[in-house]
Amino acid sequence: KYAEKKFDILNKHKVYFTREQIEDAIKLPDKTGKKGQYLFAQKERVKVVYKKENGIVRVITFYPVKIA
Repeated sequence: KYAEKKFDILNKHKVYFTREQIEDAIKLPDKTGKKGQYLFAQKERVKVVYKKENGIVRVITFYPVKIA
């Protein structure tokens, strides 16, 4: 639920991502990582924190990242 609200939160700060961009970051990431039960996927300007439960991907949050 929080991840759904995150779109509105970022939009208020003039940061725009689509649901497709978030899904694409998970499916075809440029970078990945893991910390505890959480997985990280980064693609272009977005980093996604998620977890897998019984084969289901649950997005915890996502946020913009600077590209070096």
